[in-house]
Amino acid sequence: MTSLRVRIGILGLVLLAGSAAPASPAAAGATPAPTVEEQRLDQAVPREILERSGFDAVPLRFTRALGTARSYAEARKVVVRQGSALWKRAVDRAQGRGPAGGDLSRDDDRPLYWARLGMTREVRTWEPSFGLSEAQRAALLGELERSSRGQTAVRYPGGDRLKRVLVTGFDPFTLDRDIRISNPSGASALALDGTVIETAEGPARVETVVFPVRWQDFTDQTVERALRPYLKKVDLFTTVSQGRVGRFDVERTNGAWRGGFPDNDNVGVTGVVPVPDPASQPQWTSTTLPYKAIVDADTGRFPVYDNTSVTEIPAGGTVPVVRADGPTAGSTARAGGGGNYLSNEIAYRVTLLRDRLGLHDVLPGGHVHTPVLEFGAGNTDPATGAVTDPGFVKNRLDIIAQVRAILVVAVEEAT
Repeated sequence: MTSLRVRIGILGLVLLAGSAAPASPAAAGATPAPTVEEQRLDQAVPREILERSGFDAVPLRFTRALGTARSYAEARKVVVRQGSALWKRAVDRAQGRGPAGGDLSRDDDRPLYWARLGMTREVRTWEPSFGLSEAQRAALLGELERSSRGQTAVRYPGGDRLKRVLVTGFDPFTLDRDIRISNPSGASALALDGTVIETAEGPARVETVVFPVRWQDFTDQTVERALRPYLKKVDLFTTVSQGRVGRFDVERTNGAWRGGFPDNDNVGVTGVVPVPDPASQPQWTSTTLPYKAIVDADTGRFPVYDNTSVTEIPAGGTVPVVRADGPTAGSTARAGGGGNYLSNEIAYRVTLLRDRLGLHDVLPGGHVHTPVLEFGAGNTDPATGAVTDPGFVKNRLDIIAQVRAILVVAVEEAT
């Protein structure tokens, strides 16, 4: 998810507005239509992915459960319960627990993505007899997004026996280019959530969450809301997204600039990354991951690079310049090492939050870009290609394994 290969956006959620207070029924014709992202559900590929994983039953079951609600309070309970169950089902499937539900490989992140959209579309267009205010509908969507993305399921055991690691992933994106796309960062999140990795410094518990590819969700500070409660509790964090072909990158520097690439709702936004207290906002933030150790280690099939490049407008200048060795003093950001899309933005936001919490010198954290997840030879035409193939599955499994190996190195070096 870089400006080179990007396209996504994030979480349509977060409005906790709305309570159990009675709402006046929405005016006739005022019910929101499905979003651009949700409308893709009607295409053949999403239907096939859902059917071949058994996740096609999820939206149907959710619709039936929601239909039994007789108040906003009851609807909220249904949304939270069903959203949490979707996340657990996706994690269990990825980690080999319970039935596979079909012939689609268990490591696939796409059933979670498309099933969630089926659920959000239902909430967005639902017209219950008791009526929903705009704020209540937004609150239900927010609860559904958070619970189905693992954001309410982060659990670390007490005591000092285990190190604590926090990892984030993303939804698939650039779906108008190829609707078959899977995101290896989201697949890695499902494979790693709640697992314990063994390191030379002892065991480490990994907890993961997944974010949408939507600019508005980031503007609404969904990243900060989801991660702030945990940053003072963990020993290491890394945000993860899909980046360049054939390589991993540890991104050294993140920039405070949005480059405008369209997100999953086909919305493009250009400008300074909007954060609280913009008067104290830096143009750049930096990784505190042990990048040299990660790059030097043998973590898997793909080479790993310490990416130091940025694009800046030098102090006193007006034209963007690419700098191979990081930003110069007083410069204005136009792209971090990870570009100027949502992968750069999540890295910028979380490392800025780390710094504002006073954790820069004590909490290792930053961003890792995975290789682009490619289909196998002969399956490269989106119009005629299969939704999966052996090469595609192998590539995803290799990327997941290497993300895990990178975490082992990072924990060992940072301890």
